Amino acid sequence: MAVSVLSGCSAAGSAEGGPESGLDDPAKKEIAMQLVSSAENSSLDWKAQYKYIEDIGDGRGYTAGIIGFCSGTGDMLKVVERYAAARPGNPLERFLPALRAVRGSDAHDGLGRPFTEAWAEAAADPAFRSAQDAERDRSYFDPAVARAEADGLGTLGQFIYYDAYVMHGYGDTDGTVGFRTIRREALAAAAPPARGGDEAAYLNAFLDARVAAIRKEPSHSDTSRIETAQRVFVREGRLGLETPLRWRVYGDGYRIDAR
Repeated sequence: MAVSVLSGCSAAGSAEGGPESGLDDPAKKEIAMQLVSSAENSSLDWKAQYKYIEDIGDGRGYTAGIIGFCSGTGDMLKVVERYAAARPGNPLERFLPALRAVRGSDAHDGLGRPFTEAWAEAAADPAFRSAQDAERDRSYFDPAVARAEADGLGTLGQFIYYDAYVMHGYGDTDGTVGFRTIRREALAAAAPPARGGDEAAYLNAFLDARVAAIRKEPSHSDTSRIETAQRVFVREGRLGLETPLRWRVYGDGYRIDAR
């Protein structure tokens, strides 16, 4: 059993007291990235994932980078386009036509080992890491936090929305259920705080809908990132994502200690 520990990650709104901060607070965002990495990469060291790339057999082609950008869904293409704009002539730029061609499929045509090696090597370039950060924020983090704030959710709820965006995307696609549908099903079962509902009850309804969505995807059938992580935080009342945090994913244990 792996147990990962990071100390010194507490922030305003932690168990030590102080006003709650949202997920866009730098310390809270750091925690969010560690939580996502524990599920996506079995590690809290999310910054080591800029170079990560492999085909995990989920029908989305290559999965890569800090939140699992995919060649089949198009967000990997957006990262490389951003990088090309910031660093013209970089080694990944020549793969743009191939990335456009494989979008919507799991094909590797025009990519293969030369592409995966170029991706890993590009991770040493701050401009490439910034391109990943920017696409994460534009497509996933910022819209998730904004939607959660509109629903009256605190920092934990904002993270729960963000993790759903990362794993499922916003809209439904062939064989997958997206964030939009998950939220709609949650709203049918419970009211969020913005509509006068109990926050914990609504978050559990959202997690219920998410578990159902995960079980519809054979490649993502494991629900431990919900049942032994996010559900635990709701049960413990850590609605501000207060440290210390203890959770399990895929049977491995993790913790982030208070300062």
